[in-house]
Amino acid sequence: MSANVDLNQRPEPDQELVDIADYVMSYQVDSDEAYDTARNCLMDTLGCGFLALRFPECTKLLGPLVEGTVVPNGARVPGTRFQLDPVKAAWDIGCIIRWLDYNDTWLAAEWGHPSDNLGGILAVADYLSRSAVASGRAPLTMRDVLTAMIKAHEIQGVLALENSFNRVGLCHVLLVRVATTAVVTRMLGGTREQVIDALSQAWVDGSSLRTYRHAPNAGPRKSWAAGDATSRGVRLADLTLRGEIGYPSVLTAPKWGFYDVSFKGNAFRFQRPYGSYVMENILFKISFPAEFHSQTAAEAAVKLHPIVRNRLQEVERIDIHTHESAIRIISKVGPLNNPADRDHCLQYMIAVPLAFGNLVAEHYEDDFHRANPIIDELREKMEIHEEPRYSNEYLEPSKRSIANSLQVFFKDGSCTDRIEIEYPVGHRRRRTEGIPLLEAKFRANLATRFPARRCEEIFNLCKDQVQLEAMPVNEFMDLLAI
Repeated sequence: MSANVDLNQRPEPDQELVDIADYVMSYQVDSDEAYDTARNCLMDTLGCGFLALRFPECTKLLGPLVEGTVVPNGARVPGTRFQLDPVKAAWDIGCIIRWLDYNDTWLAAEWGHPSDNLGGILAVADYLSRSAVASGRAPLTMRDVLTAMIKAHEIQGVLALENSFNRVGLCHVLLVRVATTAVVTRMLGGTREQVIDALSQAWVDGSSLRTYRHAPNAGPRKSWAAGDATSRGVRLADLTLRGEIGYPSVLTAPKWGFYDVSFKGNAFRFQRPYGSYVMENILFKISFPAEFHSQTAAEAAVKLHPIVRNRLQEVERIDIHTHESAIRIISKVGPLNNPADRDHCLQYMIAVPLAFGNLVAEHYEDDFHRANPIIDELREKMEIHEEPRYSNEYLEPSKRSIANSLQVFFKDGSCTDRIEIEYPVGHRRRRTEGIPLLEAKFRANLATRFPARRCEEIFNLCKDQVQLEAMPVNEFMDLLAI
């Protein structure tokens, strides 16, 4: 036999696919903390979507691909009148969730926002529930949604613990597609083998480049990329249930597999088995709609604002000590060309609260930036330093800090204290402080979209773990429709 031929013997599925499928099919979530956190995550994620509907650049992307399309028992997009097929509904829900960079975050070797998976989960759950009711069958409940959220968070987060896709130039939304594919295939009634097949399709898709998140190309694609990924997960699940086969060695196949093509020949490493760890430790963005590596920096800037607000023209330099990941992903100088460019600039996200005492989504808009040249003046005076302890403790499983410190020096030789904040208010270590603020954030976001009585009804429901979990998905979605 010639040596220049391939052995065409179909292998057993890669163990990485099998482990995810077994987790999705068989693992019983028994953590009360995980379900409680998932409920808070659901509230916060939906609230971020409602707030995003105030921005025309977001809403112009929503709705059916063909105007006037009617989908029987279609999935609703919260806060809108849209009733769409589950694939486009997942896209729209995922888009509004991520638009303002204000939903939950997971930081490890890879970064990401596991609540992005709610786009696919909620769209499929609503469609299945409405179809079931129309056929006289029982709908899914919101506990089913929370369970799917916990598992999607876990898949995305555990894959991110030891495996850095950003270091090979790939975007973390790949993990959204993988996690959504797994849980949605199960929700749609897929078997273990079909979950494995669908997962292989998710890896075959590869990954988008991260270039749209970084200088010099940062742009609004980063606000809809996760919606695109969760939507693709729904589509791949659907294709698999229609009979599409899988590709069992999609990761490990020599030359043509994901490891060799996209991951520099390295196999994934795993720190822990799949459980409920990620949901229990998820980071909430409570204080600022800003990339998470900057949250403690913005908080420190707010603390310094009363001291520096009347001395902005006297500032000589601003020393910023941060962790390596923040420098790699969001530290940049030079012109900032659009809102998406600004909300991924560490220096911008410090300058605004230093000067104005807060940081809200409107602060990234072109009109605000043009009207306030002091922002760029302060950016030019910033010096960024890596603090090795911050970098180390960022990755320590028992800490997972996201530390930043700021100190402002004035031309007369005086200076402020160095303000150091190691854990943002959305961290697990600050849950007691953070949850009331998260609830207030949800109330405020509800009020941007619904009348007062409906706001109160939705808020009270989402506060009640037992009542929420028992509610049929279709009835919950009825409350969120305009």
